[in-house]
Amino acid sequence: MRVLVTGASGMLGGAVADALAARGDDVTVLQRRASGHGHREVLADVADPDAVTAAVLGHDAVVHLAAKVDITGRWADFVRTNVRGTAVVVGACRAAGVGRLVHVSSPSVAHAGSALVGVGAEPADPARARGHYARSKAAAELLVLDGAGRGGTGGDRPAVVAVRPHLVWGPGDTQLIGRIVARARAGRLVGVGSGAALIDTTYVDNAVDALVAALDRCTVLDGRALVVSNGEPRPVAELLASICRAAGVPAPRRAVPVPVARAAGALAEAAWAAVPALRRAGDPPITRFLAEQLSTAHWFDQRATRRALGWAPRVPLDDGFAALAASRAR
Repeated sequence: MRVLVTGASGMLGGAVADALAARGDDVTVLQRRASGHGHREVLADVADPDAVTAAVLGHDAVVHLAAKVDITGRWADFVRTNVRGTAVVVGACRAAGVGRLVHVSSPSVAHAGSALVGVGAEPADPARARGHYARSKAAAELLVLDGAGRGGTGGDRPAVVAVRPHLVWGPGDTQLIGRIVARARAGRLVGVGSGAALIDTTYVDNAVDALVAALDRCTVLDGRALVVSNGEPRPVAELLASICRAAGVPAPRRAVPVPVARAAGALAEAAWAAVPALRRAGDPPITRFLAEQLSTAHWFDQRATRRALGWAPRVPLDDGFAALAASRAR
């Protein structure tokens, strides 16, 4: 297929583009800065209708990963990239007669703050999702899936699948792994609560395989939302310790009570919103969303996803940690 991948400068987007090219697809990537992967490249803002329309033209399929993935920031910035940018992609696909669209979403679109224990892909809910990122991604997913279910026939709109990979990580990750390692090195990584909450994550190779499978089965799965993970939930304290050990940084040695972490998160968010110098310096040490994520179980029943995609993770978590350690040695 001729496939356009948006957001290929990120770890997951770049890996998806590489995997598609490796199997023989004709790949173009679109993002604001050079990806460094050697594919045909369009440097543009995903919210620019003219640029995106031109980039989409002539492609059979689009895998849409471009997003603002921050724990802080202005609501307007999340709307611009995650909601308006997705609307631009959908409109360009319609105009160009693209047959398939895989939209990369997040399980946070259906997370209202309580524990998620063995659930599937619950409906996206912008009103109840927590934080600017989750709310904007929930709105984007609803936009993508609106009117779906016709298989992409007749030039009306593409067949669409929303895939929600959960906490994707691997060598070169600047989001989850990068933030954990930076905080550990600075001595600012602490646990929240007991550390016993079970959390699912997804090794990057498994997420790539799932997205490629979704692209291939898009017309069959039109209108579906699917949560993807390794299916190996582990206590959050164990996950943090394993990541730190693989990265060669100290694991958390102390934990703070959940109410204290949430209160500190609220104060930090207010300070970062009020003081531009703090925002320029980096992320706050804690946010209410982060405190919630570190103290609340979130793991998912993968049986429906595996049946729908004909897919199963091929890299177990422990092999992923070994790969992370090996990448540090190189």
